[in-house]
Amino acid sequence: MTLYMLNFSLMMVGMYALIVKRHIVKKILGIAIMEYAVNHFLILIGFKKAGVAPILTKDMDLATFIQTAVDPLPQALVLTSIVIGLGTLALMVAIAIRLYERYGTFDMHEINRLRG
Repeated sequence: MTLYMLNFSLMMVGMYALIVKRHIVKKILGIAIMEYAVNHFLILIGFKKAGVAPILTKDMDLATFIQTAVDPLPQALVLTSIVIGLGTLALMVAIAIRLYERYGTFDMHEINRLRG
């Protein structure tokens, strides 16, 4: 239960940074923190105490394998999410760099004011 509360607080920290902060880099960090919170939640869903790898061998009994095997779907989702998150993070950083080159600041309110 405490891990779920930690996960929720991590998500709220990311949401706070995304909503309240004016600095673009802080908003990007908030999105990254939220992504890590989602990955942590998927890992928590797929966790099974004393679980075994989901690989069936010839000497295993099928009934005990089904009871003790870990679900591989959350693991695959986390791996996919990490790759997608890296791509989106790179895109956000590239856009932030282009905004800084054009406006000379990372402050969202200043960029809106300069834009007119």
